[in-house]
Amino acid sequence: MGYVGWIIFLSILLAGTSTAAGWIRRGPITSFAIYLTAGVIMGPAVLGLAHLRFTTESASWLRAVTEVGLVVSLFITGLKLRIPWRHRGWLTSLRLAVPAMLLTIAGLATLMHGWAGWAWPAALALAAILSPTDPVLASLVSVDDARDDDAMRVALSGEAGLNDGTALPFLLLALALMGSGSQVDVWVHWFTVDLLWEWLGGLGIGLLIGWLIGCAGTHMRHAAREVAPSDFLALGIMGLAYGGAELIHASGFLAAFAAGVGLRRVELTVTRRHARPNDDDDVIAPAELLVRPNERSTADAEHPGHTVGWMLSDALSFGDTMERLIGGALVFMVGVAAWPAFSATGVVVAAVLFVVIRPAAVWLGTIGEGLPWQRRLLLGWFGIRGLGSLNYLAFALTHGVIGDDGGVLATTVITVVALSILVHGITTTPLMNWRARALEHHEHAG
Repeated sequence: MGYVGWIIFLSILLAGTSTAAGWIRRGPITSFAIYLTAGVIMGPAVLGLAHLRFTTESASWLRAVTEVGLVVSLFITGLKLRIPWRHRGWLTSLRLAVPAMLLTIAGLATLMHGWAGWAWPAALALAAILSPTDPVLASLVSVDDARDDDAMRVALSGEAGLNDGTALPFLLLALALMGSGSQVDVWVHWFTVDLLWEWLGGLGIGLLIGWLIGCAGTHMRHAAREVAPSDFLALGIMGLAYGGAELIHASGFLAAFAAGVGLRRVELTVTRRHARPNDDDDVIAPAELLVRPNERSTADAEHPGHTVGWMLSDALSFGDTMERLIGGALVFMVGVAAWPAFSATGVVVAAVLFVVIRPAAVWLGTIGEGLPWQRRLLLGWFGIRGLGSLNYLAFALTHGVIGDDGGVLATTVITVVALSILVHGITTTPLMNWRARALEHHEHAG
């Protein structure tokens, strides 16, 4: 199919899913599942009009595209978390991102070594690639906007923002063990630099950049009565946070997430400082909801809350569009690559991961927190894999995993990601509807 034909096909796909978004959101099939299916149909499985393999040769562009998508998504995820530090969702997020993630990695690595016979470094690499949940594809179960303080959604959003800081160090460890064995200096460097510094440096520089540039941007734009779109400001914060963290060898993904959180702290500070005397801190609306993005005047810019509201509204609009565009494109590519990459090993790994390892890890990781058992079960199920796993796969393929090892790793990851998009996508809406009815019944009964 020619260039114009692809433009027409993709335009019909985007227009169709956008037009039917209301029905899609209420049904069991997500937009990403439709993009995946479209990729399968256009790929070698059906029409054979597109061919794609995720190999060492294609890993460079795959890594670049997925990194852009993840940085944007993580920043937007952090920006939507308008909750106080004392909110219990933060604690649940940490439990999911650290102990539950470690248990998931241990479970997957043990499965691949004991059942599939992989060497421990290769088993650890696959476990690290498949363990993090995805901030892009989990839109139906994560925080939707800044007014959402639902504990389960907050926990899943926080986990998606933080768990890259747990998973990537283990991929780095696996790659180091493949190259130089288990020398003492490898372990020392991994623990001090790849683990501790990745976390502390990434979170620290991200929060600092988000807060400082957010404060400076609010002050300068308010002083100048500036009402022009500020989406480039958000893009600059994302780039500085990610690039600054990578420059000092910290986690760029954690920095992007923390930058969004830091910018949201600026909004909270400004709105509460300039709130009306009768306003309650607990009910002050997010600043982006107090402005009309398409109706701006310098008179409105006299209130700092309007300035920061426009900033966040522009950032969210820009970020959401970029997130869905990149996410949809990559899911379509996964569909194209899924058929030639489909493997029996990947099917078994997906089944054990979805049904046993992830739920068990979440259940054990949340012991003692007092969460309802229903929420713990849902947290265990809602662990969709996506762009993060593709990014880590590309990272592994560009850092020493080559030949047959790289091919087997790629086919397993693609199979698991494709099945996750389908299985989790189909079950998300029914389960969330069931939860909504249960919460409503509990509220009326109480």
